[in-house]
Amino acid sequence: MKIIIAGAGEVGSHLAKMLSNEYHDLTIVDNDEMRLNRVAESADVITVFGSPTSIKTLAYAGAAKADLFIAVSPAQEQDVNLISALLAKKMGSTRVTARINNDEYLQNENKLLFTELGIDLLFYPEKIASHEIIDLLKQTGTSEFMDFSGGKLQLIVFRLEDGAPLLDKTMADYTAEGDLQYRAVAIAREGNTIIPRSNTRFKLHDLVFVISKRTGVQEVMSYSGKNNIDVRRLMIVGGGRIGEMVAKKLENTVDYIKLIERRRERCEYLNESLNKTLVINGDARNTDLLIDEDVNDFDAFVAVTSSSETNILSCVMAKKMGVAKTIAEVENIDYIKLAEGMGVDAVINKKLITASRIFRFTLSNKVQSIKCLNGSDAEILEFIVNPNSTVTKGKIRDLSFPKDAIIGGIIRGNSSFIAVGDTEIKPYDRVVVFALPSALKKVNKFFA
Repeated sequence: MKIIIAGAGEVGSHLAKMLSNEYHDLTIVDNDEMRLNRVAESADVITVFGSPTSIKTLAYAGAAKADLFIAVSPAQEQDVNLISALLAKKMGSTRVTARINNDEYLQNENKLLFTELGIDLLFYPEKIASHEIIDLLKQTGTSEFMDFSGGKLQLIVFRLEDGAPLLDKTMADYTAEGDLQYRAVAIAREGNTIIPRSNTRFKLHDLVFVISKRTGVQEVMSYSGKNNIDVRRLMIVGGGRIGEMVAKKLENTVDYIKLIERRRERCEYLNESLNKTLVINGDARNTDLLIDEDVNDFDAFVAVTSSSETNILSCVMAKKMGVAKTIAEVENIDYIKLAEGMGVDAVINKKLITASRIFRFTLSNKVQSIKCLNGSDAEILEFIVNPNSTVTKGKIRDLSFPKDAIIGGIIRGNSSFIAVGDTEIKPYDRVVVFALPSALKKVNKFFA
C-alpha cells in the first residue's frame, strides 16, 4: 500500500516504524525537520518537509495516489489533522483517518457528518485509553483485557507469579476434552512470544494470553492465582484528559474517587468539571503526599500524568503501600517491560492504542478489530469470514495455517466456541486470531 502519515510526533513516528516493517510504500510529512530526521533514522520512509495542510506539500507527498492517509499531528493540532485529512481525500486518497481531541465529534450524529465529508475514521487516543483503564478496573486480575462481540469471547492476559497453580504445568494438564471454555494462545517469555503447544510448560513470570468464553473466565483466573477485586475506592494521579475521563465515567459506580493533579489551574477546572471526585493539588512523586492521602486505603491506583517515569514510580510506591491494583500510562515503549518488571499490574500506551485502530486499514476489509498487545510484539485480530475465503475450505488442522499464528475462538450467531484442530470455520463467522508480525500477511490471505 501507499501510505502517507501527516505528523512525525510520537504517534506518527511509532506508526512509521511499525508500518515500514510491513514493506508498505511509506511517506511521512511534517514541518519540523528534526522530527523527520529522527523518523528517518528508525524507519524506512520517505520524508517530506512542509505543512500537512499545504496542498502543494500534499501533492508532492503523493496524496492523489495514496491508499491510506493518516493525520496524526499532536492532539493540540486537531484542526491541522482534520484539514489535512479532508484535503487528502479530495485530492484522491482512498482512505483517510484523523486524530482528534474533541469528544463531541465522536457522537453518532456528528460522526456521520465527518463520514459524509470523506473522513473514514476519527480516533481519540485519550478516550480509547480511558476505556481500556475502565475495563481493567472491572477485571482487576488481568494486565490486559479485550471483549469480542459484546463479550461472547474475551482476551485475558495475566503474569504468572509465585504460587500460581499454572506454574510448571503444560497445556495438556489443564485442557479438558469436550466443550472447551478457554485456550492459551500465546506466552510472552524473556522478550520472545511463543505460540504454545500441548507440551508447552508454563514458567514463572510468563505473560499468558488466553481466549475464553464468558463462562470460562472465572476458571481461567483461578489458574492464574489472581483474584478479581471489587474496586470501591480509586485514586487517580494526573488530571489530564485521561484522568478526567476515567473519573467522570466512574463517579456513579465507584464509592469514592480521589484525583491528584500538580497544576493548580487544572485542579480548579477539574473541581468544576467533576461532581463526586475529590481533587487534590499536589505532586504524586512525593511519597509523603501519598501517605498523607491514605493511599493504602484504596483498592486501585491509576497514574496517567504526562511523565512515564512518574507514573511508574508512583505505581510502585502505591503497590508497596498495599494497593491491590495499579495501572500506569507508559508512553515510552522501552519502559513497558521495565514497568511490568517493577510490579506495575497493567500498562496503557497511546501509541499502541492508536496503532491498533489504524493498522486495521492496512489489512483485509474483513478485519473488524485489531489490538497491538503490551508485553508482546503480536496482534490479536477479529475477522468476519468471507464465503469464498481459504479458511472455510476444511478443518483447521488441514488448512496449513501459519505456525506463527493461532485461531483462538469463533463466534457464530449468538454462540461462541474455542477453536480446535477439528473445527471447521463457516462463512460469516467472526474469528479471533493471535498472530506474530511475521504471520500477518499470510493470515490476511486466509480471510481475504
